[in-house]
Amino acid sequence: MYKTKITKLLNIKYPIIEGGMIWAGGESLAIAVSENGGLGTIAGASCLSPKDLISKVNYLKSNTNKPFAVNIPMIYPHADMLAEVCLNYKVPVVITSAGNPKKYTQTFKKSGIKVLHVVANEKFAIKSEEAGVDAIIAEGVEAGGHNGQDELTTFVMLPNIVKKVTIPIVIAGGIATGEQILASFALGASGVQLGTIFAASKESDSHINYKNAVINSKDNSTTLTGRRLAPVRALKNDFSQKILSWEYSDLSNENILKNIGHGGSYKAIIEGDIINGTPLAGQSSALINELLSVNEIFDNLKNEFNRAVNKLQLLNS
Repeated sequence: MYKTKITKLLNIKYPIIEGGMIWAGGESLAIAVSENGGLGTIAGASCLSPKDLISKVNYLKSNTNKPFAVNIPMIYPHADMLAEVCLNYKVPVVITSAGNPKKYTQTFKKSGIKVLHVVANEKFAIKSEEAGVDAIIAEGVEAGGHNGQDELTTFVMLPNIVKKVTIPIVIAGGIATGEQILASFALGASGVQLGTIFAASKESDSHINYKNAVINSKDNSTTLTGRRLAPVRALKNDFSQKILSWEYSDLSNENILKNIGHGGSYKAIIEGDIINGTPLAGQSSALINELLSVNEIFDNLKNEFNRAVNKLQLLNS
């Protein structure tokens, strides 16, 4: 797999970043991704106290000398706490999302922390570059979890944003194979961010029920709810059908939020209730067919990538 601007920027072997997946993205998974040459990421959304994040950061620093990241979704009320811990403990890379890229970027960069910001359209890609981030992660609507209101697909957004910014672009959303990584490079990406495939790995903190649900899913097994509020992609289940029915009813947004309640993703991902919870997952679920370790995932991605390169060379000869 090729060296790129992202591998140089982040000092990693392969241009592969683990997405900051709430509940699934714990320290064991982050270490495994970093040790295999990617950028492991601690899911800040899961760290509800300074002690939680400090413990995870210290564990990573004690168990790997490779770079790693912390994801800070700025929509969460404890984002400032996460930022303070990242600064105090000199986290190598911070990935910010769901908010204004100006909020933390310069403070982090003054402390020598690399900053990547997740965007869902051209407008925020440009704003992120203006804010001084080191790279952007352009995430398409195929991705699991929170999505952009514009519902732009990965391979439409990428070639458009490439023309509008000069900083490196990481692409995310619906990617789980080496062939897709090669295609991303062809369209101008310098790296990829993978989420669901790592959430369903042996090292993730996800419940086995969640992992099996991803492995057994088909191409139409996910759905996007929350268009009236904040779009979220997850595996279809009884709960998602209820949410969709509420959205297309006369209920107010306030009552919809009350009906949805809190803790749906925890219920599905950690407790294993994939019927009544919210099993966040992307459309790449259809491409994930077995329970693998992170090491096996990297081996597959590299082999698939190399076979795709060789196939293109044959067609060109």
